[in-house]
Amino acid sequence: MNNSSITMALAGNPNAGKTTLFNRLTGARQHVGNYPGITVDHKEGYFSHNEQDITITDLPGTYSLTAYSVEEIVTRDFLTANKPKVVINIVDASNLERNLYLTTQFLEMGVPLVIALNMIDVAKDRGIEVRARKLEELLGVPVVPIIARTGEGTDELIRQAIIVGHSEEKWQPIDISYGEDLDKIIIHLDSIIAESDFLTNSYPARFTAIKYLEHDDQMLPLGQKEDSGIARQLEQIVTTVSDHLLKTMDVYPEAIIADHRYGFIKAILRQGVVTHKFDTDRLYTSDKIDKVLTNRLLGPVVMLAILFTLYQFTFSWSELPVALMGSFFGWLGSVVDTLLPEGPLKSMLISGVIDGVGGVLGFVPLIMFMFFGIAVLEDSGYLARVAFMMDRIFRIFGLHGSSVMPFIVSGGIAGGCAVPGVMATRTLRSPKERMATLLTVPFMNCGAKVPVLILLIGAFFSDHKALYMFLFTLLAWLVALVVAKLLRSTVLKGEATPFVMELPPYRFPTLQGLLIHTWERTWQYIKKAGTVILAISILLWALMTYPGLPQEELDSFAEKRIAVTESFSETIQLEIRESDNHNGDLSESALALQERLTTIDQEQSGARLRNSTAGRIGIFLEPVSSLAGFDWRTNIALLGGFAAKEVIISTLGTAYSMGEVDVDASDSLGQRLVRDPNWNSVVAISVLIFIMFYAPCFVTVICIAKEAGSWKWAFFSMAFNTFFAFLASVAVFQIGSFV
Repeated sequence: MNNSSITMALAGNPNAGKTTLFNRLTGARQHVGNYPGITVDHKEGYFSHNEQDITITDLPGTYSLTAYSVEEIVTRDFLTANKPKVVINIVDASNLERNLYLTTQFLEMGVPLVIALNMIDVAKDRGIEVRARKLEELLGVPVVPIIARTGEGTDELIRQAIIVGHSEEKWQPIDISYGEDLDKIIIHLDSIIAESDFLTNSYPARFTAIKYLEHDDQMLPLGQKEDSGIARQLEQIVTTVSDHLLKTMDVYPEAIIADHRYGFIKAILRQGVVTHKFDTDRLYTSDKIDKVLTNRLLGPVVMLAILFTLYQFTFSWSELPVALMGSFFGWLGSVVDTLLPEGPLKSMLISGVIDGVGGVLGFVPLIMFMFFGIAVLEDSGYLARVAFMMDRIFRIFGLHGSSVMPFIVSGGIAGGCAVPGVMATRTLRSPKERMATLLTVPFMNCGAKVPVLILLIGAFFSDHKALYMFLFTLLAWLVALVVAKLLRSTVLKGEATPFVMELPPYRFPTLQGLLIHTWERTWQYIKKAGTVILAISILLWALMTYPGLPQEELDSFAEKRIAVTESFSETIQLEIRESDNHNGDLSESALALQERLTTIDQEQSGARLRNSTAGRIGIFLEPVSSLAGFDWRTNIALLGGFAAKEVIISTLGTAYSMGEVDVDASDSLGQRLVRDPNWNSVVAISVLIFIMFYAPCFVTVICIAKEAGSWKWAFFSMAFNTFFAFLASVAVFQIGSFV
């Protein structure tokens, strides 16, 4: 056996069990990144089978290899750029016809293919029998029945994949007939492409010809870069054919191609590959469940109940570990305070790192429980039902049903990210609906906003945390939809397009899959806190520390300390100097002296913070921000939030540990805010409203510019969102204060 590592790729439709198989094969031996330039998960894992080392890449779920979405582009580009030794195409045995549509395109590319016939147990329950050997014979590639959830058949699958991977045969594309009208044109285009070596380093000539006939959005610009003369010639031929078909048959070439692919698939399946034991129209278990969960009246009620239960579970189970994390960082700050002498290093470690980053990391247990709950909803197939039900509502506001998943990905339930949400809008074919979705997904409560919401809700509404989180989630959806309606009625007018989506069968999530999904997302949160948030926290600490107080003010505070100290007897002064600062060891008079000295220290800290660069900016904005109830320290935190929303917590932690507010080292940030006279429940809601809806973080802004094709829309998103958020916060604060 050749022990050099074999490269494999795992590809298939969404909901076909691809990720379940990937997790079962690789376990914890995997890492997640992003494909260059786009925010789509790039999962790579490693495992061994009979002493053969294997590297496997889990490609995004896709229905086709035509560039309709970012997932399709990523899959096709990976195959052509990396040319894996074998592609494992996982297909759903209970929905074989639709799944084989992607398989036909792999065959046309000529990739070395092994088909994993997954969910044969589900197919059997539905009375569907698939003859794997017959399918293998007709397609000419290995077909292995498996149950990814239990691992049944996976050993044989990998054995077959290793055999194909060690084969020295070159990629061998197959030809599918697309009817007399198109076959002649494909042959003509094929000859032009082959003779001129046009894109042949990446794709078979016939495959390129078909993509030109499909008006592939990626292939056409790629061809222009390769050879504009040949590209124009091909485009001219395709335009002539398209016009002719439109006039004579009222159909486009891509529709004919799709019809013939399905015809090819049906011709195979009818040769004894699939037999049905039961009436194919009967209701399966998933259909029976959907009669309740997607019911027009009961469905939304159940959906809201599930959402509220998720928050109740998250808050109740995470309360103790969050408190322990808070105590740990409080203890850590006390240790550093005791060990290090006064100076910039001590201040940076306590105020910048421990109080800043520690405030973000303190919410890791809660984030983990929330991600676990969301993984259950996702892996069970319920999130697809949420999208289906929300389509009815989205249409009222001028959006498309396909907009639902970008909203959910961005944090529609909580804990997502606006960047992949913005990227996910590529699936929308209507430019106006896509733009309206792209501009409103940042209103969702992404994973960066969740810790801030939890901090303020936990501090000011501790008796009803789940309820308030639930209400703020609904508010995010409502505001996003109203803004979308506003955009679709003004700058983005246009007709709505129809929506069709697949509802995958319900499944019991595997514990391994849930744990892997939970850890992946939690680790991304921890990694961000340890890198981006740490760097910004230290930068903001510096802005809140320098330039410091002028010498005359320092002398003034020193004189105050001397005057206060001299007003007490020498015995009391000696007691203070010799004590270890444990209050129980001091007399009443000594405690009084210590308290007055502490007050002067706090006054000096507050004056130093006010005089810092960040303090001056915060104070400069206060005359306007006070309309919404924001004081100058809050202004500093909100400015930091333009970079990343998690920074708001770290900045508040730094500001309140450096300011004059009476704090104890073991106090949580929430407790400090509650005791601050500038904060109350109305201010907390006003701040929450602003944080939920003001400008997206910097990375999201860049992504909006890239996806919209113009910085104009990115700047519009920043300005409009911030203006809207401020007006809403002012209204909340003024009405709340009046009432």
